[in-house]
Amino acid sequence: MKKIKNIGFVSTRIAGTDGVSLEIEKWAHVLERNNYNCFYFAGECDRDPNVSFIAPLAHFQHPEIKELNSKLFGTRKRDHETSLKVSELKEYLKIRLYDFVNKYDIHLLIPENALTIPMNIPLGLALTEFIAETCFPTIAHHHDFYWERDRFLVNAAKDYLDRGFPPDLKSITHVVINSIASEQLSLRKGISNFVIPNVYNFAEPPKPIDPKICSEIRQIAGLSEDDLFVLQPTRIVPRKWIERAVEIVYMMKLKNSKLIISHASGDEGDIYYERVKNYAKLLGVEIVGIDDYIGTERCREVGEKKYTIGDIYQCADIITYPSGYEGFGNAFLETIYFKKPIIVNRYSIFITDIEPFGFDVFKFDGFVTEKIVDEALKVISDKHRLNEMVEKNYNIALKHFSYEVLERKLLNIIKIVESECI
Repeated sequence: MKKIKNIGFVSTRIAGTDGVSLEIEKWAHVLERNNYNCFYFAGECDRDPNVSFIAPLAHFQHPEIKELNSKLFGTRKRDHETSLKVSELKEYLKIRLYDFVNKYDIHLLIPENALTIPMNIPLGLALTEFIAETCFPTIAHHHDFYWERDRFLVNAAKDYLDRGFPPDLKSITHVVINSIASEQLSLRKGISNFVIPNVYNFAEPPKPIDPKICSEIRQIAGLSEDDLFVLQPTRIVPRKWIERAVEIVYMMKLKNSKLIISHASGDEGDIYYERVKNYAKLLGVEIVGIDDYIGTERCREVGEKKYTIGDIYQCADIITYPSGYEGFGNAFLETIYFKKPIIVNRYSIFITDIEPFGFDVFKFDGFVTEKIVDEALKVISDKHRLNEMVEKNYNIALKHFSYEVLERKLLNIIKIVESECI
């Protein structure tokens, strides 16, 4: 039996506060406290340079990858030159993967969404061929499958998607983040898999925040001390249904009607953001984006003030989470961790994988009602009821979505992989 010690994470981007990067950080934390060494391969990476391998072409924002995507999606036919380009970039990235594994003596690969969603097809194919050529021990961590996203449904890349998103190879163990994805992977690809939900470090409660920091954040958001701080802690993309959050603020009838949004639009453009702003203007709600003030670490230097996403949560009064679709729900767990009330749409994964545990939250089905908003405002003003709610939620999450849950499941999978290594 070969002993696994050095583990290599592979993704298009391992940086910032997107869901995949956050989950990589959580997995690495659990692995490192169990004496594994973690290394990183990506087109962009903000981890320690001593354990990071940067391959710019692995990034989904690389100009050559963006050009390829424009020729592979939204059409049914690709030309010969595009096929040649995919093959050329795939071979280059495969060589870089060999270099990464050899440089750090990697024993186990963990591709993070790189074999799941086709943001970078050459990278996915390079990984697939590398694993096929080496029978390399691999735990493929899947967050968002291409069939879950409308923008990938019309494509000229069906052969690539069938081959590598994800591939069905003997040395790959597949992990998904929800039960619906597990069923679909089995039905569509005949691939058995494990379910590991997204988690948070509930064993270590958040430390109280300095009131001065909250005052600064409120000032940045244009809120006074007695204004209600309504936070939408997501990227600005259509599936987040941010119009519903705007409606929630509108129905609250606040004297200072603002919706604070923590993240930028990301990789899906600014058209939807403009639509949300125009809709909010019609309802008399101001959209305030504070993504420029958020970083991975707090910085207090003059002219460089940055806050963590945790700081923003702790200063908020209530969280809106009206998503139409989520792979799991990082923002939901973060809300529970920072002990805030939440208004949430009952998206499919919430219904199947979260709601059955009995969280005490404000829920709606597709459209917001004044009744739900009034209930939320009533609880916010009742400190005893609010405390009961957030403490109950925290204890449920501690039991079912903690690092210890991840640790138990992930270490068991690694033991299985080790036992199968020749």
